[in-house]
Amino acid sequence: MRKFASYAVAFLLANVLTIAAFAQNVTVSGNVRNSASKEGAGAVSVTIKGASTGTFTDDKGNFKLSVKSLPVTLLISSVGYELQEVTISSASFTQVEFKPTSALGQEVVVSATRVPQKILESPVSIERVSAAQIRSAPAANFYDVVMALKGVDVTTSSLTFKTPTTRGFNSSGNTRFNQLVDGMDNQAPGLNFSVGAIIGLSELDVDNIELLSGASSALYGPGGMNGTLLMTSKNPFKYQGLSFLVKEGMMNTDGRQRPLSPYHNWNLRWGKKVSEKFAFKINAELIQAKDWQGTDSRNYSRTGTTGAVIAGDRKTDPNYDGINVYGDETTVDIRAFYASIAASLPGAANFIAANNLLATPQNVSRTGYSEKELLNPNTINFKLAGSLHYKLSQNTEAVLAGYWGTGNTVYTGSDRYSLKDFKMGQYKLELNNKNWSLRAYTTQENAGESYNATATTRLFNESWKKSVTTDAAGNPTPLPTDWYIQYAFSYLSNLMNGMTQYDAQQASRALADVGRPTAGTPSFNAAYDAIRRRPISQNGGLLLDKSDLYSVEGNYNLTSVTKDFADILVGANYKKYVLNSQGTLFADSAGTIGIATYGAYIQATRQIIDRLKLTVSGRYDKMDNFKGRFTPRVTALVKLAENNNLRFSYQTAYRFPSSQQQYINLQVGSTRLIGSNPTFANAFGFPGNPLYTFSTTTGSSTLSNFKAFNPPAVKPESVSSFEVGYKGLMLGSKLLIDVYGYYGQYQDFTGRVNTIQTTSGNAADTANPSKRRNISVVVNSTDKVKTYGFGLSVDYRLPLNFTVGANVASDVLKDVPANFVAYFNAPKYKANASFGNSGFGPDKRMGFNVAYRWQQAFYYQGDFASGNLPDVHTLDAQISVKLPKTKSIIKLGANNLLNQYYYNAIGNSQIGGLYYLSFGYNVY
Repeated sequence: MRKFASYAVAFLLANVLTIAAFAQNVTVSGNVRNSASKEGAGAVSVTIKGASTGTFTDDKGNFKLSVKSLPVTLLISSVGYELQEVTISSASFTQVEFKPTSALGQEVVVSATRVPQKILESPVSIERVSAAQIRSAPAANFYDVVMALKGVDVTTSSLTFKTPTTRGFNSSGNTRFNQLVDGMDNQAPGLNFSVGAIIGLSELDVDNIELLSGASSALYGPGGMNGTLLMTSKNPFKYQGLSFLVKEGMMNTDGRQRPLSPYHNWNLRWGKKVSEKFAFKINAELIQAKDWQGTDSRNYSRTGTTGAVIAGDRKTDPNYDGINVYGDETTVDIRAFYASIAASLPGAANFIAANNLLATPQNVSRTGYSEKELLNPNTINFKLAGSLHYKLSQNTEAVLAGYWGTGNTVYTGSDRYSLKDFKMGQYKLELNNKNWSLRAYTTQENAGESYNATATTRLFNESWKKSVTTDAAGNPTPLPTDWYIQYAFSYLSNLMNGMTQYDAQQASRALADVGRPTAGTPSFNAAYDAIRRRPISQNGGLLLDKSDLYSVEGNYNLTSVTKDFADILVGANYKKYVLNSQGTLFADSAGTIGIATYGAYIQATRQIIDRLKLTVSGRYDKMDNFKGRFTPRVTALVKLAENNNLRFSYQTAYRFPSSQQQYINLQVGSTRLIGSNPTFANAFGFPGNPLYTFSTTTGSSTLSNFKAFNPPAVKPESVSSFEVGYKGLMLGSKLLIDVYGYYGQYQDFTGRVNTIQTTSGNAADTANPSKRRNISVVVNSTDKVKTYGFGLSVDYRLPLNFTVGANVASDVLKDVPANFVAYFNAPKYKANASFGNSGFGPDKRMGFNVAYRWQQAFYYQGDFASGNLPDVHTLDAQISVKLPKTKSIIKLGANNLLNQYYYNAIGNSQIGGLYYLSFGYNVY
């Protein structure tokens, strides 16, 4: 009996426990769909009200969620939809009709304060681009959507190399603007600029893009002088399923640069939630096209540290130097050869004296080749990425991710560079908790067969005929077969025979060019390739850059402990650059160079009164070879009314000199670029053989034109900026207005000064071109310059799903000292306007968007070339059709619809129309 009773009790207890366990694991399921279009709504948040448990709908809108007991209330939420509460009383399948909303300003942003908040409540100027906006934009590449944001300037070197910035100071490879991809610095460690279009996110994997305008070092460290762009990918727990996007298009439709050519852009993404704890994703993207070209053949005068476009062409100016013509940078004053020629040319000495041919310079340049003749137009960009996500707990997720890309593109630096087979990988391990995060990553760069097109072409000219033969010490020892000897001899002979100067120049160039290889022939290609594949350190054009970056960073939100006083966030990071160019870019022939930097920040936010929130931030950073820097930030958000806020901020930023500015050792044309590290002073013997600055205004080379120059120690650049802004909703939350005004002051600009140094160590030889060398050194400007500007944007949601938006911005530089090159590179005014509809026609499946951009003409300053840029007017458009059953979309679009070629930097590619048809499957 006792045994039976014990069995009965055990049986009853087991049933009670089983029932309890069953009660704790009730599974509810359902589907969320758009109430208007009836299509499944993917990536929608489904959480239990009053708890942290939740999930996301899959690509078809389905969800499953385990709950402890019934009934339960679910919160259904997503950007662009009204928040809904659904009470579930049984485990039966539940259909949720999700109502779209036209309310603006409800997006959540993170970058402004590193904690989530509504964009309306951001204390600083910020722009956000969602995946939905990318889908509806007429841009062929999601990177181009950034161009339409308020206050943004973009420098376009080529089809796949575009550099954004805000508030001026832009250039190809901008080092004053941060770009972060999933928290990782996107810059190439050796090249020093971000390569977001070459490596990074594919279009299908972009969750959102956030843009901080202006100074942002207080939270994001050195480099954010003019803004920070943060791109975030899609989490596979939230975005699931197989998706692909195929864009086929055409370029060069008018044959202006080359015959009509195809454009291919293929994207693939697969995200899978294997269980409630584990998910993964794989992404791939391929872009292939015939790139745009630099076609600016205008004549350019390179004088000292500046230059200017001048009159003349190859026939009318013997010293012609075409902007996008390479090899013609080699120039010589042929008067230096008249004496030796006169000795073998009867009557020449008397003719020279009688015609006073030695009175003025007679500079002559080599015959160059156009960019079209030299650079392979085949642009390829292939990106591959993947990640593994594991939830260690409900609030902690581990991520192991890799991003790898390779491609061919062109960019403009001090010369025109071809990035050929360039490769870069980024790999990270990350832990994310609702209160803290920890990230370790590395960036591995490989320049592949990237080369300096300008330098390679000059060397190519020397390979088939020497300009002037020199001895082992570099002293001229002219031979009759030298290009300039042939030219000068012929020129004098022709003049003596009665030819005009014009005819004599043409005949002399034709004679000197005898044997000049024809571009595109097999012999030309073989000879040119041999030089571009030879390292720069071996008198070639190849960059052997395999530099790396290693980084560890983390932050902790202490608000749960400090909430009675303030919301406090702390963070720290450590970076190590390892420069490895094998002597082709840096002074690292003897081995790699390491540069370490570390920093820490703290931010405190407190609600002073119901309508006032203050945030104070401070950051300290230290880099090898430089003193530490502290950057504060103070912001205030004033609530004027519901969804109407006024913001004030004082922000600071700085940047340490880049890796190149510290350690570059590169011959560019006739000038050697060297870094600011003190070791260069000893290597080039500055103490015993000083540098001299020189004047080229008089046209003479007398000793009086040279002044001794001692380069001072280089300091980091810095900026302080004040800003006031307003953002608010009106007219029933259908009108969003955002306006800001700012004033900033920059100091210690980092730039370069061209100097000379004698090869003999004798100061008297500074006036002798054959006994001196040109050296470009890094310096800080002692002058302070100021900037100010404003931005205004208006977005309005009209009835029947129509939308209209416009923005205008202005950036101005003032108090610029005479002869100071600031590289501000921003038009005084620029504007964007758009008009579209997200759903019209049968079942509201149709959509369209038209976007117009205008940029005022301005003077562009660059290391490669400077000059006036004309106004830019571009019109983009797209029309689309949705296929709800497969969550697919067909789009017909055009960038630069009217095919009005434009360029936004001197020497860059000129951009024409791109027309495409795309099909996206399972996009959301």
